[in-house]
Amino acid sequence: MLAFRAHGRMIRVELPTPTVDECRRTPTGRVRSTGDARTAQQKATRQRWRALALIVKAKLEAVEAGVTTFEDEFLAHILLPDGTTVGQNTAPALEHAYETGQMPALLPATRPALEAG
Repeated sequence: MLAFRAHGRMIRVELPTPTVDECRRTPTGRVRSTGDARTAQQKATRQRWRALALIVKAKLEAVEAGVTTFEDEFLAHILLPDGTTVGQNTAPALEHAYETGQMPALLPATRPALEAG
């Protein structure tokens, strides 16, 4: 997991890493020894961390250059008060919307009524 605070928001990016059992076989199907599977798992884990670092650096660079906004780039990873992320919170509603063709309810308005007008 990678977590940081930026632009007044807490961001959490979960990084799934492979288990030793998932690395038990080579891409061609050959069975690896436990030591070789552990080495392959460590290599795959390092590769995923490198990829995550590249993604985050690219997003932050795009925000700094004015190409996009921080919220647009990190929206799915913004941490909500209940400890879930926006992505975790909205994914079921998005899936339901695609299955049914019905739009999900929007989040309730957070601005006071006086500011809205």
